[in-house]
Amino acid sequence: MTAKKSENFERPDGRKPNELRKITAKVGIVPNADGSAMFGFGDTIAIAAVYGPKKMHPQHAQDPERGTLRCNYNMLSFSVTERIRPGPSRRSTEISKITEWALKPIVMIDDFAGNVVDVHINILQANASTRCAGINAAAMALAHAGIPMKNLVTSVSIGKLDKNLVVDLIKEEEDWEEGEGATDIPITLTGDGKISHIQLDGKITKKQLIEAVELAKEAGKEIYAAQKKALKEAGEDKK
Repeated sequence: MTAKKSENFERPDGRKPNELRKITAKVGIVPNADGSAMFGFGDTIAIAAVYGPKKMHPQHAQDPERGTLRCNYNMLSFSVTERIRPGPSRRSTEISKITEWALKPIVMIDDFAGNVVDVHINILQANASTRCAGINAAAMALAHAGIPMKNLVTSVSIGKLDKNLVVDLIKEEEDWEEGEGATDIPITLTGDGKISHIQLDGKITKKQLIEAVELAKEAGKEIYAAQKKALKEAGEDKK
């Protein structure tokens, strides 16, 4: 399915409505981590590092029946033009929890009772779609760490700019003020096409929301191919 385009509509960076920015994907970039990965949409770049499974501390936080997946999302202070205050914020705490929810359907954590798998996500450069880039990097890092998984997940932002649906928003599009303004819809899909995460910031019709999910599925194929290629190349390097 292709995005509907109003007459004379042009994206700020010249991309087609259903065109992703250049994807960068690589694993094994943090030597002391159990698994790590980098994923980028254009100049939005996320790095994820996985540590574990390891015993959960403090002990009272352990789950005796299953393991715990714990994610920490952080935008580095130099990742944006205007330096941000380092450390946790309400936004980073929210995205950390959203990332956990997006990944849980594919991570087979039940075999690690009393243990925790920590996923640390750092945004090195930010030009919108940071949570999606972080989720993609985290899925790759988990696979690289050898954590049992049903499949990967793919995450992408779908936007509605006035009446036009577009894939992989940039900051200028997030701040769109023309017509009806911008709607941002980050969507994460499992390998079998099920939604593990969706958010909606703005207004959209039911019909357009269905179209947005279809666009995410099509974009997900390209993201998935990049993720698999990076993991395969890392496996070949070990031989």
